[in-house]
Amino acid sequence: MASTRCFLAAALVLTALSLADSFAPASFTPTLAPRAHVSRNNPLSLSPRSRLAAPLRGPLPARIPALLGGMRCKAADGEEWRAEEKVIVVGGGVAGLSCAIQLSQKGIPVTVVEASDGIGGRVRSDIVDGFVLDRGFQIFLTSYPEAQRLLDYNQLSLQPFYAGALVRHNGGFHRVSDPFRHPVDSIFTLLPTHPIGSILDKILVGVLRLQSLVGPLDDLWRRPDEKIDDRLKSDVFFGQGFSEEMIDRFFRPFLGGIFFDNTLRTTARELDFTFRMLALGENCLPEKGLQAVSDYMGGLLPEGSIMLNSPVKAVSADGGGVTLASGEKLAASAVVLATEGNVARELMSTAGVRMGAEGEPKKTTCLYFSIDGDAPTDEPILYLNGDGVYDAENTCKVNNMCFPSLVAPSYAPEGKHLASVSLIGIPEGMGDEDIAQEVKKQLSGWFGEQVDQWELLKVYRIDYCQPNQEPPTDRDEEQEVAPYLFLAGDHTDSASLNGALRSGTRCAKLVSDALVPLLVGRNKRVVDAYAKEQGVDTMQTP
Repeated sequence: MASTRCFLAAALVLTALSLADSFAPASFTPTLAPRAHVSRNNPLSLSPRSRLAAPLRGPLPARIPALLGGMRCKAADGEEWRAEEKVIVVGGGVAGLSCAIQLSQKGIPVTVVEASDGIGGRVRSDIVDGFVLDRGFQIFLTSYPEAQRLLDYNQLSLQPFYAGALVRHNGGFHRVSDPFRHPVDSIFTLLPTHPIGSILDKILVGVLRLQSLVGPLDDLWRRPDEKIDDRLKSDVFFGQGFSEEMIDRFFRPFLGGIFFDNTLRTTARELDFTFRMLALGENCLPEKGLQAVSDYMGGLLPEGSIMLNSPVKAVSADGGGVTLASGEKLAASAVVLATEGNVARELMSTAGVRMGAEGEPKKTTCLYFSIDGDAPTDEPILYLNGDGVYDAENTCKVNNMCFPSLVAPSYAPEGKHLASVSLIGIPEGMGDEDIAQEVKKQLSGWFGEQVDQWELLKVYRIDYCQPNQEPPTDRDEEQEVAPYLFLAGDHTDSASLNGALRSGTRCAKLVSDALVPLLVGRNKRVVDAYAKEQGVDTMQTP
């Protein structure tokens, strides 16, 4: 009898451990895999590592109070039914997948409900005539902490860009490179004839890089919440700022391509974070396109966990389920809205919850062209428009472009190359062919008459490529908006792949805190019922 009671008690404790062990606190610092160098002939490869960090270590008896006592107990009367339902994550982008993976790996059942025909959200790719077209040009930064923690880079076969850019200005291309990775190339940028910034500007770039590396990562988000434009002009080093020429010719197209904001009104905290990531990692493309990131994450979920083509039209006010556009109702133990901010706001209103106003989201237009034969260059590098893009929003003026097939040859069929061109905003009142003709006219001045032979493959008009990040900003916005009703997405964090993944991690922790007491209670009832069948009094001391 004593041994049976010990077994039953152990079963209950192990249930609690299995449900709570691997969730770190929301502000935990992940253990990163060793950094690996990327070269053209050596795609990035990181050693295997644990998927999730375990925050609580030590002997089993010492862990029980921390596991159970540290949880917020929400097992109120009448809520026990939640333990029998799955968590529903609305949205199959990387934020929703991140949250779902970490809940599933905790033993908490999850269903991801996605409105479209595939997972990934803004991290998706299409195959058109044998070309890999990412839905909006994006670069994968290997230094993202959450990406390092959650993804297996071996599976992505990451291919690197040159660490720098060619800036188009006044009829020529001018190289700007990372002096730590390409020191010889960087020497030539110091010549007085180099038009992209003065020697002082180049020194200030080094200062900016050094400042981004100082202190813990989270401290970057406690720095002054000012606009990038203000920071660059007057607040880089003891009141010294960059010249107007450096800002207009380099920073506007470079940062504009990252934040989709040529006016540089984005918070300078994002500038510091981006410079840190650029300093510590490589700029890459997955060999099979960005879809490889989403597909890898989807593969970590149990079979049958994802429902496609299932748009949600309403959410229960108590987080007890959702209603699909088809009218079908799905019960849930909790609901996570992992959609874009504007969609989350609409769905929250169906639950009677009002979210604060969000600034105008960022927009972009991305064009892809097929090139027969050779590309105009053989260098895997980014091209920037240094001839003035301050007023380029919602026009056909090129902001940046590249040839993805020079970075990862698998982006184009054999004998062809792929050109990717990005605009800030969406030109109004113009068809795809009209936009393409205006873009090709500009690029003919860059690369010559061969551009006339480029064939348009596809135009992506993306009206929500990033949430608004103008000050005031809050990286750690509240994600539990009502009991058992949660938010995930880069609009609750920072507008980046890392921010989306991190928001999923934070949300999974909150959902776990809410549900684990209920799940433990359910399993206690199962154990008690079994004990009663066996004639064992679980209240007795062995």
